[in-house]
Amino acid sequence: MSQGPRSGLAAVSAALLAMSRHLEVRDVLKTIVASARELLDAEYAALGVPDDHGGFAQFVVDGVSDAQWKAIGPLPRQHGILAAMLHDATPQRLSDVRKDPRFGGWPSAHPDLVDFLGLPIRDGDEIIGALFLANKNCPRPHGGCGFTEDDEDLLAILAQHAAIALTNARLYERSRELTIAEERSRLAHELHDAVSQKLFSLRLTAQAATALVDRDPARAKGELHQVAALAAEAADELRAAVVELRPAALDEDGLVATLRTQIHVLDRAHSARVTFVAHRMRALPAAQEEAVLRVAQEALHNALRHSGAQRVDVVLERREGGAVLRVRDDGAGFDPRTVRRAGRHLGLVSMRDRASGVGGRLSVQSAPGSGTTIEMEVPGG
Repeated sequence: MSQGPRSGLAAVSAALLAMSRHLEVRDVLKTIVASARELLDAEYAALGVPDDHGGFAQFVVDGVSDAQWKAIGPLPRQHGILAAMLHDATPQRLSDVRKDPRFGGWPSAHPDLVDFLGLPIRDGDEIIGALFLANKNCPRPHGGCGFTEDDEDLLAILAQHAAIALTNARLYERSRELTIAEERSRLAHELHDAVSQKLFSLRLTAQAATALVDRDPARAKGELHQVAALAAEAADELRAAVVELRPAALDEDGLVATLRTQIHVLDRAHSARVTFVAHRMRALPAAQEEAVLRVAQEALHNALRHSGAQRVDVVLERREGGAVLRVRDDGAGFDPRTVRRAGRHLGLVSMRDRASGVGGRLSVQSAPGSGTTIEMEVPGG
C-alpha cells in the first residue's frame, strides 16, 4: 500500500522538475504535455495557447506522430469544449467526448477520442492555455473507464505549476527579445559610425587619386591601393556587425542544417577544403545553438582568412549532457600565449565569452606549423 503513494509522489516531483528545467516557451509546452500524459497514463495529451483571433498561437500534442499531425491539417479553433475551458475557465471531465452536445467533430485523420479530461491553465485572472488528455490507458469494460476525480485533482496541481513554468518562460523570452533589440540598436550605431568613417575616407582618397592621375600617376596608383584597402575594411566592418545578428535560418532550420549550409558555401567560395559532420545531434536550447553557431563562424573565419589552411574540418556531436563543436585546420598555427601578449586575440576572447555565457567552455590547441583546433562544449539537448 505504501509503495503506490511514494511512486505517485516521485512521478509528480519528476514532472514538476522537468517543467522547471526549460526556459524556451516551446520546450516548456512540450514538457508539460509529455509530463501530463505520462503522469495520468493517457493515450493522448495536448496543450493550446490561445491567440486573440479565435485560434491558437501554439498547439502542442503528445501521442500523435508527425505524419498523423500533418494529416490532421490546420490547428483547431476555439470552439466547443476547448472554448468552454478557455472562456468559462471550467474543468471538463467527460466519459465520452463524442456524446457531449458541444462536440463538433474532427478531421478524418484525427485519432478517435473517448474519455476526456481538460483544464484551463491560469495566470491570475488570465487564461494562458488549455491542457487536456484523452483515452486513459486502462481496461475498458462497457466501452471505457474514464478519468477519475483523483485524476482531475492531480491535473489541477500540474496545471498550476505549468502556469508558473509557462509564465517564467515567457518572461525569459521577452527579456531575451529586449536584450537582442538593445544589442541590435548598439550594433546599428556602431555600424553607422564605423562604416561612415570608412566611406568618408574612401571618398577623400578616391578624390585625391582622381586629382593625381594625370600629373603623378605613381602617387595616384598608391592612392588607389588605399581605396581598395579602405573598401575591404568597410566590408569587414559590415560583415562583423551583421554576423552578430541571429540569422533567421537558425530559427527556421536549426543548428545542424544552418551550419551545413554555411559550410557548403564556404567550401565552394574558398580554395581550402571545408567539411562538416554531425553525429547523433538533437536540438539544443536556442541560446546554446546561437553560441555554437557564432563560435563556429569565428573559428572558420580565422582558419580561412589567417591560417593558410588547405583543409578545415568541422564536427558537431552529441555528448552526454550537451554537445561538442570542434573546428580543426591544418594551417600555420600560432602560439596562443604570444597572441595574447601581443593583444591580438583572433576572436578568442569573444569565443570564450560566448561559451561561458551559455554555461560552456572553450579550449584552443595550436602551435606554429601544427594547425589549430578550437573545441567548444555546451550543456543542453
